[in-house]
Amino acid sequence: MKILISEVGPRDGLQSVASIMPLEAKKAWIAAEAAAGVTEIEVGSFVPAKLLPQLADTAEVVAYARTIPNLTVAALVPNFKGAEAAVAAGAHKITLPLSVSETHSLKNLRRTHAQVLDEARAIVALLRTLPADRRPKFEGGLSTAFGCTIEGEVPATKVVELAEALMTIGCDEVGLSDTTGYANPAQVKDLVRRVRAACGEHALSGLHLHNTRGLGLANVMAGLEVGITTFDSSLGGLGGCPFAPGASGNIVTEDLVFMLEAMGLETGIDLPKLLAVRDILKAALPREALYGFTPDAGLPLGFVPASVHRG
Repeated sequence: MKILISEVGPRDGLQSVASIMPLEAKKAWIAAEAAAGVTEIEVGSFVPAKLLPQLADTAEVVAYARTIPNLTVAALVPNFKGAEAAVAAGAHKITLPLSVSETHSLKNLRRTHAQVLDEARAIVALLRTLPADRRPKFEGGLSTAFGCTIEGEVPATKVVELAEALMTIGCDEVGLSDTTGYANPAQVKDLVRRVRAACGEHALSGLHLHNTRGLGLANVMAGLEVGITTFDSSLGGLGGCPFAPGASGNIVTEDLVFMLEAMGLETGIDLPKLLAVRDILKAALPREALYGFTPDAGLPLGFVPASVHRG
């Protein structure tokens, strides 16, 4: 079984730290991860530079990442204008976040559910004007799907309702995001099953999980049990949502890859090479903390990854 690890550190990681990583360091990070076998990287977000100066160079980063063979270049877009910029830059995949908690949506995008759905319709219309080879994959990202630091409980029925709305509008797929780190394994399995029952198995293949309360990898296990094959993570555990108080802690890419490979699930990622990428972050972000048990402990003696077993 092959699992896709989508690295989100250059977007979700950098948007949440005070430091601004230089463009050349971002390029080096992305190139090094791709060389380690990472095949999808969310390289930035097309948001106004005054809101997230850390991501002001996203168009340049996308253009560079496009030159790396066999790399899917993903970007987050907050609205139609952002989607236009992402298309112009050449992104292969774009994600529009739709917070299931409407209060969070107003904080994050300054838009109601109805307004975000209108943006999704406009983006679908734009993409349909493009030739197939220039049309990026369009994901509707359901943020705060497992709970909200502002509203608290988020009804599963609302998640399903908005997932159906996004797929009806014309999204290629939806993704579930544990923006606030509230999810638990039973909830993950239940919500994945509900969304797939309503929208079809093809509509949901990926989860964006946080490790805020130490359940990130446990929730990955739950996702695997119900057939999820794509997981977002961030090198060194960088990141979180700046508009959701207390929502720090992406899953550490290094720990996720180790767990999956140790279980016999192929990621295609070379762990020693991946661990070495941390040196780029340490040099470019000396004031930022990096996390991860695998980098601290090292690989077990005699560890053989899944891909070698199948070699």
